[in-house]
Amino acid sequence: MTIDRVTSAIERRRSPGRSLIRVLHGPEQGLEVIVPPQGIVVGAEHGLDIVLTDSAVSRRHASVVPREDGFEVLDLGSRNGTWLDDLAITRAVVPLGATVRVGTTLLHLLPSEDPIEIPPSESGRFGAMVGSSLTMRRAFGILERASQSDASVLLLGESGTGKELAARAIHEHSGRASGPFVVFDCGTASETLIESDLFGHVRGAFTGADAERAGAFERAHGGTLFLDEIGDLPLPLQPKLLRALERGEVMRLGARTMNRFDVRIVAATHHDLFAEVGCGAFRGDLYYRLAVVEVTLPPLRKRREDITSLVQTFLAAAGRPTGDVTGPALHRLESYAWPGNVRELRNVVARALALAPPKAAFDKMPFLLRPHVEEKEDRAENLRVRTEAPFHDAKAELVEQFERIYVEELLRRHPDNMSEAARVAGIERKHLYTLVGRLGLQRGK
Repeated sequence: MTIDRVTSAIERRRSPGRSLIRVLHGPEQGLEVIVPPQGIVVGAEHGLDIVLTDSAVSRRHASVVPREDGFEVLDLGSRNGTWLDDLAITRAVVPLGATVRVGTTLLHLLPSEDPIEIPPSESGRFGAMVGSSLTMRRAFGILERASQSDASVLLLGESGTGKELAARAIHEHSGRASGPFVVFDCGTASETLIESDLFGHVRGAFTGADAERAGAFERAHGGTLFLDEIGDLPLPLQPKLLRALERGEVMRLGARTMNRFDVRIVAATHHDLFAEVGCGAFRGDLYYRLAVVEVTLPPLRKRREDITSLVQTFLAAAGRPTGDVTGPALHRLESYAWPGNVRELRNVVARALALAPPKAAFDKMPFLLRPHVEEKEDRAENLRVRTEAPFHDAKAELVEQFERIYVEELLRRHPDNMSEAARVAGIERKHLYTLVGRLGLQRGK
């Protein structure tokens, strides 16, 4: 998703007589094709309207023809079938917005919509966010407009791009600025207590509920509730959240009456929720309820021209001069890929300030882009096996050394996102938390 796709219910207009097919999942993921009135044919054969390289797709797999009430989908005798959810289609009219599977590829059938251009902001700031690049000012322009309403906002982007700062700025620029701003992190909440954390509970609702507790909705009454890492919300809890958003009512666990709360929702995730809806990993109805306004914050590597102003901001916050952010040091910062985005840049500047003499000029500061990597590599090379110890004891020591080195480096690379760290490591988030606690390390979010 790009900033050009940022839209809202009032900022989109349907193009009459035009339809669209978007590939949600498969080798051609992201491909979009306008469907003419006569329809199209999908398959692996060269020269068709949509050519898919999915090995499970037949040469001439299916045809799709737009209708007033949806799309007529016809399977053309494919070997693996054409599917709508768990139903095999021979010929059927499916509704707008449906996702059809051909082979292992997911096709989203949509009315074509033209985004209405929103002018970029004239400001290089939005709340605590800084950026004078065109891509950031486009984002600021949409965020500024969205702030004036109570519409739900979905913030997308990689870890470290400033999603929480954007959420706070939306709140501060809204009519709810005097109300509370409550952060609920769906990625770190306990799966057994997440419903209590969101909705609250009464005394005795479950074992250990010795006193009543207000949930995030209740604490955010009159203000904004920021649902961080919404993509990590367990699937069974998603319909309960949707029901609360639709009704504006929440029932504490163990209670018998509903309580109405006035809350504006801002959600954020590093997942591509639109694609996950098509894969069944996230509920479509909840996605559309959250994504009334959707904004993707660009990674720092796609707005390198903002690095100077960001560094100046970090220096000013530390009480250091900001006028001479130039020279080889700046060139080095601008040449780096910044996998951790603005958060990583902030940490690099903070480290340089900590290691530099008190009055050192910017170009004399030690900007270490990958701290302690050599130390970690040396430690890995120096792993020692104590052959004088019993086999099982020596093995346990070696495994613990490996776990410590691996988890420390993992947390360094993903300092504020345990969900992302667990995904990269290929282990369950609970297991990662257990390792961090057992090793006595400082964990991220």
